[in-house]
Amino acid sequence: MITLEIQRYAVEEYLERERHSDVRHEFLGGEIRAMTGGSSNHSLISVNVVADLRSQLKSCGCRVYNNDMRIKCRTGLYTYPDASVVCGPPEFENDRNDTLLNPVAIFEVLSPSTQAYDRGDKFSHYRTIPSLKEYVLISQDWPLVEHHIRDDSGKWTLFTTTDRAGSVQLAATRVELPMPEIYYGIEFAADPHDHGTNGAHKS
Repeated sequence: MITLEIQRYAVEEYLERERHSDVRHEFLGGEIRAMTGGSSNHSLISVNVVADLRSQLKSCGCRVYNNDMRIKCRTGLYTYPDASVVCGPPEFENDRNDTLLNPVAIFEVLSPSTQAYDRGDKFSHYRTIPSLKEYVLISQDWPLVEHHIRDDSGKWTLFTTTDRAGSVQLAATRVELPMPEIYYGIEFAADPHDHGTNGAHKS
């Protein structure tokens, strides 16, 4: 029986390789994994979210980063969310200013190949970030936004928005993302969630 050895890297090796790579990679436990590219819908939604947040956050002391900004979790995961927001001075891991430590909100556009990870293990990693107050998951296949909010006691509450004319209220930044802006330019093949309802439950 042949055992294939997994090559492992130190954090410093990963960061140095990443700064010279054209492809983004996640890092955890010494393993480097390439991140897949997104579809047209994925790209458009990411741009829409960043553009609308940037417009609204200009005057409130917060800033938005796109998916070029790497984030580090307390678990040791390094990854690139589709968008992230920081309020107040950003904290970085080192003087290269390319690894953010204190986002208050993280946004991920769900892909068929990654949605289970984004909802499960990746969310577990993100929850270890002390500053994080909101985690927003956006479907690229139909109007559906899953908005997780953490209260002062550390409890997370999930709000689900499916109303095409509705909006997502961001508690940490006190702005809202209208669904028509999130999905501007998006054409859906089918919409099994077209019920025009919003809901919430605690986790």
